[in-house]
Amino acid sequence: MQVRSLLLLLALILVAAAAEAGKNKKEKAKKDGSKCEDWRWGPCVPNSKDCGLGYREGTCKDESKKLKCKIPCNWKKKFGADCKYKFESWGGCSAQTGLKTRSGILKKALYNAQCEETVYVTKPCSSKIKSKSKAKKGKGKD
Repeated sequence: MQVRSLLLLLALILVAAAAEAGKNKKEKAKKDGSKCEDWRWGPCVPNSKDCGLGYREGTCKDESKKLKCKIPCNWKKKFGADCKYKFESWGGCSAQTGLKTRSGILKKALYNAQCEETVYVTKPCSSKIKSKSKAKKGKGKD
């Protein structure tokens, strides 16, 4: 009987300690958090070179924060990593310039980024001629 009482008391103490630890975590999060709701965020600045892990700085009234961010290494540098576009299919090849063109319409601007509504991109025309369908030999039954 005494062993049961002792185990029950020990279990109650552990539950109480865990609940207190949870309260302390919540209070700490509230102290670190901000009541400011009008944050202005700068662009993601990579730690080295022009892509990879980095940070962005934000300000709100007289507060400032830094957030971790990541710039993909295949992003369109001209548009910025925070501007997301929906692109049309590539147009035909221009004989004069040797380039293909397509346009993109702004889909989403992250972190209050200043983005152009429509952007245009070009790429060199490929020298290879790709055929859309290949002849199927030996596939049919006679």
